[in-house]
Amino acid sequence: MDDPAGPRLALVLHPHRDLREVVAHLVRWAEAHGVELVVGAQDALRVDGGVLPVPADELADGATAVVSLGGDGTLLGALRLVADTPVPVLGVQLGHLGFLAEVQPNELDTALDRVLAGDFVVEPHSALRIETGTQHLVAFNDLALVRHPGHGSVDATLAVNGLRHGYYRCDALVVATAAGSSAYSYAAGGPLVSPSVGGVVVTPSAPMSGISRALVLGESDVLRLELNPRCGTLALEADGVGSGDVGPGTVLDLTVQPDAGQVIRLNPAVHHQRSRVKLSLLDLPLLPEQLRELLPPDLRKRFDTAADDGA
Repeated sequence: MDDPAGPRLALVLHPHRDLREVVAHLVRWAEAHGVELVVGAQDALRVDGGVLPVPADELADGATAVVSLGGDGTLLGALRLVADTPVPVLGVQLGHLGFLAEVQPNELDTALDRVLAGDFVVEPHSALRIETGTQHLVAFNDLALVRHPGHGSVDATLAVNGLRHGYYRCDALVVATAAGSSAYSYAAGGPLVSPSVGGVVVTPSAPMSGISRALVLGESDVLRLELNPRCGTLALEADGVGSGDVGPGTVLDLTVQPDAGQVIRLNPAVHHQRSRVKLSLLDLPLLPEQLRELLPPDLRKRFDTAADDGA
């Protein structure tokens, strides 16, 4: 594909939400600023005119930035799409209490103006590269091996840099990046690791024997997980997206790709403040009305919207 004459923004859409109104607004903004909009061919029928469909593997070609319309899951999907040729990704928060997406819909025009002017900073994100047989997966938050009820549990041996470290018997095993340590790994009892520190966290959920605590390793470490003969049939998930089942004899090799993703930050201090508030709420056993009173005004409004939607 030829390079566009002017700036180009690539759109990544939430997989289920009706985003025609938001996309139509983006089209009007783009026409007024001489910007070309593209979207993956698989989403071509979900947008009206003014957006050019391109093959998914060409989404990042010539793009000034990627605009993710959804929540954290959509933003993670956008990062995975462009991991081979990293392009700055702007997350527009159309979900609920997400951690990664920064921009609210009413801030969109100002945010796009700043992106076009290059008035932003880039927050680098490391990714897990996972190889198992013919599968090659990318995860910016975590890889999870999860038991199917009635089909056995996780039984896996861990090797680090070619040396056997120990084994796990548990309901689920999560390998997370530092940024992803606040997600599934944290829910399973793992520690929070600052992205500035880096590293990988291996956390068993409901361990029965073997390694029973979370293990923090370096970003340069090479991990291998071998599923032992008595291992059950497990769901393989990358950033919460299912990638089929694995079982005894499967070998998973994991490495970290530093700076595989670039997340646009317009107001880093405000974003980090919001994230700290959201994270602190996860550990508060409060009733909804008590929780609402602790939220700052911007999050309180989104909380009320989520409650009205039944979320």
